[in-house]
This record gives sequence, C-alpha cells and structure tokens, in this order.
Amino acid sequence: HRDLHLSLRRQRQMCIRDSHQANSVDEAESLCKANADASFLAGGHSLIPAMKLRLSEPGALVDIARIDELRGIDRDGDIIRIGALTTHSEVESSATVNDACSVLSETAGMIGDPQVRNRGTIGGNIAHADPASDYPGILLALGATIVTSSRSITVDDFFTGLFETALDEGELIKEIQVPVLGDGCGAAYAKFFNPASRYAVVGVGAVVSMDNGSCSSCRIGVTGAADHAFRASAAEDALNGSDLGDDAIASAAAKIADGQEMLSDLAASADYRAHLCGVMLKRAIFNAVSRA
Repeated sequence: HRDLHLSLRRQRQMCIRDSHQANSVDEAESLCKANADASFLAGGHSLIPAMKLRLSEPGALVDIARIDELRGIDRDGDIIRIGALTTHSEVESSATVNDACSVLSETAGMIGDPQVRNRGTIGGNIAHADPASDYPGILLALGATIVTSSRSITVDDFFTGLFETALDEGELIKEIQVPVLGDGCGAAYAKFFNPASRYAVVGVGAVVSMDNGSCSSCRIGVTGAADHAFRASAAEDALNGSDLGDDAIASAAAKIADGQEMLSDLAASADYRAHLCGVMLKRAIFNAVSRA
C-alpha cells in the first residue's frame, strides 16, 4: 500500500506545472524563455491529450489564449491573414475565407468534431505538426506563409519531421498568410479519414491553374502518409503542361509517393497509404479542375 501511495503521489506531481498568463506576444515569448521546457497553450486540443498520455511533459505552460492580436481574419490585397488563435470553426465560417479561398474553409470543416473545431486553433494545429493533421496538406498546396514575431517561413520549409517544425525554441506563430485564389485557379482537398478520430489516414490538397485548357501550374500537398506533410513534386511535374486528362492524372497518381517513406500503423499499411495517396490525388485534381 505504501509503494502504491508513493507511485500515485509521483504521478500527481508529474501533472503539476507552473502556468503563466501572457497578455502580449512579447510577454509570451519572454515567459517561455524564462521557464525551462515551457510550452505555449492555446486551444489545448493537441497539448493537453499529449500531457495526459505523458507524451509531453513541459516544465511550464504559457497561456496565450487572451492575446487579442493573435486573433482575427482579414484580407490584405491578394493575401488572407489569419491570426494564430483563430479557431477551426472561425476559419470554416469566415466570409472572407469563403470568398477568396473556399477550400481552406472546407478543410477546416473536416477537422475532428464540433468541440474540436470550436476550441482548436490553426496556429496550435500547425505548430503541433501532427503528421495526420489536415491543415498542412492544404497549406502546402496553397503556398502559405507562417509568420512569427521575428520572421516569415514559407510552408515548404515549415514541416520538417514527426511533430517537428522550423520554429525555434520559444518562437510563437503570429499569423498564417494564404494567397487568394485567382481567376482560372481551382483548389480542392480530398481526405480518407479515420472513422474514430477523423484524422487523415491520407489527405491530399491540390491547387491547379488552367490556361487554354492545359495546366499552367499546380501544387500538391500530402498529409497523413509520411512522418510529416510534404509536396508531391514528381506528381506536380507530371501534371504541369498537361491537358489534365486521364493519362496525365494516372501518371501523377503513380508518382505521388515517390521519394517518401510511407507510415505503417494500425490505421493503414505503408502500401495501402501509397495507394490511397493516388486515389485522393485523383479526387482532389478532378474537383480542383472543375473549379478552375
């Protein structure tokens, strides 16, 4: 009984964390630097479950939920600016996003369930860099930019590994900048989801620009398939300059997983994920072309 009591006491102690409330970006980053192994806390839908499972044990929590400058959506010319604390539900329902880049709203509506969408934030989601998250795939296709307090990071350079990003220790995302889709441009996101969690087993985002019936350019982002989201460059090359007919799309689908090590887990084997990448690519391209 004594050993059990001590074990339970140690577990309770592991759950205790120093917590701090930040009211500005500067204060948040200062608090993070002043506390060893500190983590930012926004919506909490990624960090709290990880802490419960002892997958993450930050030395302190810096609550950034009350920093108003990290909220909101607005359009600045050909760019949509989305504050890091904007919830998935707000992205989904935003008239600004729907008018200028509706595929991002559609993708936000596919995330989790209403509780997750009402609390989870776009900044927290991409900073967590779960390999099965939806945003990374479509943001790669859209060519987004992640803005911190000190620099801008192109999305192509942002996701670097399993739960790893280009963010430095204590660096806070301020906003995500997404290009407005222009005339002759169509975008779509196709997802094969886990029925329990609605995480992407495989998700493919595609943005296609058309000129005189052919593909003048395209970007393809894949999530859920590898240890981090990636650009499918070989598939893009197969589509660029083509008429986007069946043969071109089939060629792209066959190359979408080139150079990537597919994940294998209880949800799907590596071979099945590679197959799903091709299937989801075909669906995303078809829908993107129909909107271009």
